[in-house]
Amino acid sequence: MSEVAIEQGAAEAHALRRPHARRAAGLAVVWTFVLGNAAAIFWLWAHGGNLDGKTTGEALTSVARITGLLSAYTALIQVVLLARIPVLERLVGFDRLTVWHRWNGHATIDLVVAHVFFSVWGYALMDRYSVGKEISTMLGGGIYPGMITATVGTALLIAVVATSYVIVRRRLRYEWWYAVHLLAYAGIALAWFHQIPTGNELVLDTVAADYWRALYVATLAIIFGFRVLVPVANAFRYRLRVADVRHEGPGVVSIRMSGRRLERLNARPGQFFQWRFLNRWWTAHPFSLSEAPDGRSLRITVKALGDHTAELASTPVGTRVIAEGPFGVFTDAVRRNGKRLLIAGGIGVTPVRALVQRSSGDDVVVYRALREEELVLRDELEQLGVDVHYVVGDHAAPGGDRLLSPEHLRELVPDLAERDVYVCGPPGMTDAAVRNVRAAGVPRRHIHVERFAL
Repeated sequence: MSEVAIEQGAAEAHALRRPHARRAAGLAVVWTFVLGNAAAIFWLWAHGGNLDGKTTGEALTSVARITGLLSAYTALIQVVLLARIPVLERLVGFDRLTVWHRWNGHATIDLVVAHVFFSVWGYALMDRYSVGKEISTMLGGGIYPGMITATVGTALLIAVVATSYVIVRRRLRYEWWYAVHLLAYAGIALAWFHQIPTGNELVLDTVAADYWRALYVATLAIIFGFRVLVPVANAFRYRLRVADVRHEGPGVVSIRMSGRRLERLNARPGQFFQWRFLNRWWTAHPFSLSEAPDGRSLRITVKALGDHTAELASTPVGTRVIAEGPFGVFTDAVRRNGKRLLIAGGIGVTPVRALVQRSSGDDVVVYRALREEELVLRDELEQLGVDVHYVVGDHAAPGGDRLLSPEHLRELVPDLAERDVYVCGPPGMTDAAVRNVRAAGVPRRHIHVERFAL
């Protein structure tokens, strides 16, 4: 091998490592901030005399205070995770943020329940009341102000958690699920009226109270800025409108939107936006770009899977559009090798089609579908000249269990273990594909996933 080739290979390897180093540094900053605030909360709690409890009741109420403070903090983190902060989303990725959001939500509700449990138990012991009488006193005696609002806020948070369970969510329309999750904001707002005016540490310590006010105000500013101000400003800045609606197949349409100065969005192939069509302004859904952005227009391809997606086919040309984003790390920036395998399931082909349009390396696409008519954008993939393997069939049919198995994948792509693997599609298909790719010898750090879960 020539010295020039060696130098070029080293330069390419360095270029591939650079984004990962920046992402690692950014994540270190995020975790330092999150854990640093948690440490500050513990210090304020301990500084407030909560380690000096002499009786069982005092010890239990001290535990109730720290669980209450931590539940308020994780609730604030929860809404920040929903704020669609571009820099955080680029650092972490939508899939990992979704996992963080789910586990942080569980932690929040567990801490809230623990706070209620230890508060009632501790104060019952201190007041020498039965648990039932203590609850009645807290809610109706006027001795503990803010308890009604705290109870309503807790109920709202429990409602949010209840709708997050998969079995419940599948029985709800997306629009209802989304609306119920907005109750998280109301629950946190009600927590303010319980925590700030009545919290034991905060009433007696103005520094602690001001610290918590700053956390709430900062969270409110982030939410208002990224969920309201930025989208409205971008609507006037980019002037997005529907330019064309094209039927791609049964229940599938491509919508092209034009605007001005769209290159300033810095959108990359593989990313998605949260789209709000103003003829149906009350709903917004995430859709990936199905074509590499060119600075003049943006295109999405949508399959009718619910009321909103079904109605998009009748969107009038000229409809104004608000786009929040771009989001997602399902891009060239995360690859570690010069060669890629891109596995798409159903409508999950959309970001894959955008990625291979600007391919600069050796790409192979495996496109999975139950039926031939579900192979969306097939003609476009073939026109791009990419190496595509179509895997069509039902896993439940005879012999179908072999489809996309580790052995099948190695037959389709013999050098699979040497490639980065991008997987996009419905959650079930995606999870199975990731398991099989890992079993075929691909390291986890070389697997990049985008789940079409909504």
